[in-house]
Amino acid sequence: MTVSELNHQARITIEQRFNMVWVTGELSNFARPRSGHWYFTLKDDNAQVRCAMFVNRNRHARIQPGDGQQVVIRGRVSLYEGRGEFQIIVDQMEPAGEGALRRSYDALKLKLDGEGLFAVERKRALPRFARHVAVVSSASGAALHDLLAVWQRRFPALVVTLIPTDVQGAQAEPQLLAALGQVSGLDVDVVVVARGGGSLEDLWAFNLESVARAIAACPVPTISAIGHEIDVTIADFVADVRAPTPSAAAEMTVPHQQEVQDVVSTYMRDIQSAWRRYREVSSLTLENLRRGLISPQAAIEQAHQRTDDAASRVHLATRHQLARLQARLESLRRQLQALGPQRRLEQLRSNVANYAIQLTNSTERLLTRNKRDLSNLSRMLTSVSPLPTLARGYAVVRDESSRLVITSASQTQTGQSVVTHLADGAFTSTIDAVDVGNVLENPSS
Repeated sequence: MTVSELNHQARITIEQRFNMVWVTGELSNFARPRSGHWYFTLKDDNAQVRCAMFVNRNRHARIQPGDGQQVVIRGRVSLYEGRGEFQIIVDQMEPAGEGALRRSYDALKLKLDGEGLFAVERKRALPRFARHVAVVSSASGAALHDLLAVWQRRFPALVVTLIPTDVQGAQAEPQLLAALGQVSGLDVDVVVVARGGGSLEDLWAFNLESVARAIAACPVPTISAIGHEIDVTIADFVADVRAPTPSAAAEMTVPHQQEVQDVVSTYMRDIQSAWRRYREVSSLTLENLRRGLISPQAAIEQAHQRTDDAASRVHLATRHQLARLQARLESLRRQLQALGPQRRLEQLRSNVANYAIQLTNSTERLLTRNKRDLSNLSRMLTSVSPLPTLARGYAVVRDESSRLVITSASQTQTGQSVVTHLADGAFTSTIDAVDVGNVLENPSS
C-alpha cells in the first residue's frame, strides 16, 4: 500500500479503538497561530503526544493555557495523515485540579439521566401567580439580594421565606439537604435554589448526587439559579426550571404587578358584566312571575268591591223606582182631587193597587236576581278563600298575640309560643327547635 493508504488505515483504526479519552499532563510547545487554533504537546515524565484544539472548541475554554501548566484534556485520538503524527483532537481543556471533578460530574450526569431524572416529562410547570416562595441560599450572598430586588420591584406582595444555608465548603451538603427537607413543612408554591457564580470547585455542592436527588424529590416546583449563565450544574438538570441568573429566576417566579392588576381588572369587568346580565334576567323573570300570580287577598278585596257596587246599584235603582212611583201616585192623586168622580177614583185606586203589585213583583224579581248574583260572588269568594286551603292540611301560624303572621322560620325562636289556625279551629304550641332551610321538596304530597 502507499504511505497515504497506510496512514489513512492507521487513522481509522486508532479512532475506532480509542474514540473519546481523558488525558492529564503538562503543556509544552504551546502555539496559537493567526487562525486561532491551539497546537501543543502534552507530556509526562516518560512520554508525550501532539494535540490540536481548534478555534470552535477553544473559545469555550475556561483557562488561559501556557507552557508548564498541568491540565486535563478530553478529545478524540487520531492520526494526522499528512505527517503521520499520532495526535489528540481536543474538545475540552481544564486545569488538572478540575479534571477529577469534571469526570465525576460527567459520570453522575450520565447516571441520573439514565434514571430519567432529567426527563422533560417529569418537569412541573411553575404556577402563574406564586403567593409564597422559599429561597434556599446564603443569607449574605449576592444571589439573595438580586432575588429580593426583583421581587420588590415586580411583585411586592410576594411572601418570601429564606432557608439559609452554606453554598460551598464542607457544611454545604448537609445544610442544603436539611434546607430542602424543610420545604415539605412550608406552604410554598415555588422553591428557588440560588447562589452566585464561581469556579467548578465553588459550585461543587450543587453537583453532588445527594443534593440533586433532594431537589428532584422536592414536593413543589423548583427553580435552579446557580452561578452565571455559562455555569451548568447537575442541579440545573434535575430542577423543574433552570434560570441563567438569580434575577432571571425572580422574574420567572412572579409576573409584574401591572400584569396582575390588568388580569384582575379584566376579571372584575367580566364579573360585573355577568352580574348585570344575571340581575336583568332575574328581574324580568320575577316581573313575569309577579304578573302571572293572583293574590287571594286581592281577589277577595275585588269580590268585596263588586258586591258593594252591586248592592249600591240595587239600592239606588229601588230608591229611584219608588221615587218615580211616588211621584206618579202624587200626580194621580192631584188629578183625582181635581176630577172628583168616585168611579175615576176607584179606577185610579185599582190602578194604584196594580202598580203596587207590579212594583212588588218587579222588586222581588230584582232582589232574586241580585241574590243570585250575590250567591255567585259568594262562591267566587269561597274559591279564592284560604279556608279550603286550610281544609287540605295547611295552617296559618301567628305569634302569641295573633297579630303577626309567621311566614319564615327565621321569625321564630326556641321557647316561643305560637297560635296555629286550622280549618276547624286553632291551637297554641311552644317551639322546641328551629330548622332554617329545611323546606318540603313537594308540598302537595
